[in-house]
Amino acid sequence: MAIIVNLDVMLARRKIRSKELAERIGITEQNVSLLKSGKVRGIRFETLSRICAVLECQPGDLLEFVPGDD
Repeated sequence: MAIIVNLDVMLARRKIRSKELAERIGITEQNVSLLKSGKVRGIRFETLSRICAVLECQPGDLLEFVPGDD
């Protein structure tokens, strides 16, 4: 996959657990886990926006493009 999800890094930096993030953005803890592992094919902009609001970050802090890694 050419897109790397750094959600786990941002959670650690902000000292927020997956469970707390899930509760604050209104998705299941399982879906947060899937996002962290990069096992999703897409994410709604609304969900991404909520994550960024809670973690006080930019989408680029969560998603990274690695050329040639697909």
